[in-house]
Amino acid sequence: MSPAILFLLALGLGLAGWLAARARAWTFRRESADGRLPSLPTYHAWYVALWIVLPMAAFIALWSAIAPGLVTQQVLAAPAAAELPEFGFQRQTMLNEARAVATGASNAVFNPQAAALVEPYREALSHYNVIGIVVALLIAFLGGTFAFLRLKPDFAARTRVERIVMAILLGASLVAILTTIGIFASLVFETVRFFGMVSPLDFLFGTHWGPDPMANAANPDASRYGAIPLFWGTLFIGAIIAMVVAIPLGLMSAIYLTQYANPALRKWIKPALEILAGVPTVVYGYFAALTIAPAIRDLALSLGAANPSSESALAAGLVMGVMIIPFVSSMADDSIAAVPQAMRDGSLAMGATKSETIRRVLVPAALPGIVAGIMLAVSRAIGETMIVVMAASTAANLSANPLEAMTTVTVQIVAMLTGEGSFDHPATLSAFALGFVLFMVTLGLNFVALRVVKRYREAYE
Repeated sequence: MSPAILFLLALGLGLAGWLAARARAWTFRRESADGRLPSLPTYHAWYVALWIVLPMAAFIALWSAIAPGLVTQQVLAAPAAAELPEFGFQRQTMLNEARAVATGASNAVFNPQAAALVEPYREALSHYNVIGIVVALLIAFLGGTFAFLRLKPDFAARTRVERIVMAILLGASLVAILTTIGIFASLVFETVRFFGMVSPLDFLFGTHWGPDPMANAANPDASRYGAIPLFWGTLFIGAIIAMVVAIPLGLMSAIYLTQYANPALRKWIKPALEILAGVPTVVYGYFAALTIAPAIRDLALSLGAANPSSESALAAGLVMGVMIIPFVSSMADDSIAAVPQAMRDGSLAMGATKSETIRRVLVPAALPGIVAGIMLAVSRAIGETMIVVMAASTAANLSANPLEAMTTVTVQIVAMLTGEGSFDHPATLSAFALGFVLFMVTLGLNFVALRVVKRYREAYE
């Protein structure tokens, strides 16, 4: 039985417990002297429903994770599995084919050896489905019974329900933190393996990037793993060129929309500007590769530049800057609009012009939100891949000429992790080291943004 059906069953049982508990609480209310209870009948109902649904849902999630392994173990223990090949890939392919037929996802198997495993798979699936349903129903019954028996006229159901909800909200808030910790741990583990093959100094300060996935993994050439060109390309395209475009245009558009545009015009321009954030990056990549890059090359030729590349850092940076304008504009718009009207009126009352009020009052007061938007835009820009691949190439190049081809860290991560490279080879592991450095840079930008926001928020609140 699919987990979705089991979850629906849990909701149905929870609804039944909710109705039964509510009816029970109404009897308490009628039996009490003054007709009042410490908690409303609805809270009694939610208390029982949560005790039914949450333990059952937790078991269903756990069972969905471990049941496939138990099914596979039972199938492998069957006599028909004795003829399976020893090679892991072929073995798993036949098991997947038999499972697909047993579950109804496929009509026939491709490998004849897999046909003998269909019936053992059906038996194992049926066996563990029955176990899962019985245990889930037993857990729901025990949870519902436990909660229902605790219902009394003086039972503080509201307090208990609020604690349960608070625990659920706490768990939801911890998801992002635990995910970040998991990402960091996985990056650190693989990065340590890489630095065991290649020196961190060669990686962080080397000026030549050219890993060879076919080279001898036991004795890698450390001089080919210098990541300085990648760091420079990421900084040059995402944090310099793109920001030169995004910050002025985003900030000026926010000032215009909040201070000068009439409400009717703002109603149309602000959503149109924010549409830029929803355009797929591959569309920006096509635009950069087919329109902006050729235009920049032709302009450079007309100005006498020698052999300008059709793939340039300038083309990728310009389009990337346009893409992240909404990140700067929206945060700045909201921050400027949130400045108290009294500050505007006080500045104007003292004789300051509108432009002076914007420069000396509104922008400094809204600086925390503006900086947060800029940091968010920088983080978005240095993590961009498709625009760089399509407009700036994949060649690592250490140059300050924006008309030359360059690449970034994210592009090389994709290049190293795609293909048939072994995860024990330093060329593949270098992707994790690059990801770790990018993660730390992004984390550092966030810390800087928080420090700036904290400092100026204290000054202007």
